[in-house]
Amino acid sequence: MKNITNLKQLSSILELSQTTVSRALNGFPEVNEKTRHRVQIAAKKYNYLPNTRAKRLASGKSMTIAHIISSSKEHELVNPIFSDFIAGATERYKEGNYDLMLTLAKDEDEVEIYKDLAARSAVDGVVVHAPKINDNRIAMLNKLGLPFVVHGRSSGVQENYNWVDVNNENAFFRATEFLLDLGHNSIGLINGNPDMDFAMRRAAGYSRALTKNQLDTDTTKIYSGDMTEPFGYTSTLKLLEAKNAPTAIISSSIILAIGIRRALEDKNLKIGRDISVLIFDDDLSYFRDEGKIPLFTSAKSSVREAGYKSANLLLDAIDNPNQEKQGILLEAELTIGSSTKRYKPAHK
Repeated sequence: MKNITNLKQLSSILELSQTTVSRALNGFPEVNEKTRHRVQIAAKKYNYLPNTRAKRLASGKSMTIAHIISSSKEHELVNPIFSDFIAGATERYKEGNYDLMLTLAKDEDEVEIYKDLAARSAVDGVVVHAPKINDNRIAMLNKLGLPFVVHGRSSGVQENYNWVDVNNENAFFRATEFLLDLGHNSIGLINGNPDMDFAMRRAAGYSRALTKNQLDTDTTKIYSGDMTEPFGYTSTLKLLEAKNAPTAIISSSIILAIGIRRALEDKNLKIGRDISVLIFDDDLSYFRDEGKIPLFTSAKSSVREAGYKSANLLLDAIDNPNQEKQGILLEAELTIGSSTKRYKPAHK
């Protein structure tokens, strides 16, 4: 069957105007469902795909979504967590015939970039990454009227906004309680940067579990910083060298946990046997902790799913600008691996 490559040919076969066919393919509400269905069937039959430029002209949209990444965190571009999020988002963009614009910006230039994109109508919406506590980007984007969704949340912000986040506090509350139930009363936490909202929530869940079990939060057992392998390594060495060294460590990412394992090996210690390690695992496509029994006990959440849901929420907001802002809260699943064991005090 001959493929159709332009709108004029498809319109001729259907005996409809090019405007009607274009509006049917682009989801305009004034086209009745019977006509829309007929056009869609014909487009599929003849393998017709709308010309992207023509679609943009017909809809008045740029058909582009922006992701602005801070250049102070360039490692995010090769971080498998960010890559999986983008993969999930791109899957949804493809379904809606949207393009992705990825821009690297200095921290001090980010706000001006958003303003420029809005002024030029260069994009239809943006995804905000790595929200901080009291993040000023949210109020600014609301003021600009540029549709956006936040991957995460920002405590202290009173504005309404669309967001997709994992329940970080609950995940770390459950993780800490799990270790406490195994008899570990001295638990270290290696976390993300303290000004990041997700890290604050994770620390809050950790502390809440300790308080519930009548234990004080020992700040000397908490290390916060960039979630890299070297930071996991150096933080673990410091924890192990402390007077009251923890018998268990909670890690905010599997990447940190690789550093934790290296530090333990340098001290001739083994995960699970000598010290329990529990991680937050973003269930990465290319970094899976698999096996009959996973190496790490983890609070697991799919960042790829978060990317897809964020993109879906944003495209919905673009199509329905007057609808109420929405939040989607994803729950992490606790998966038991070989890295955690019941604590048995050494007999004197």
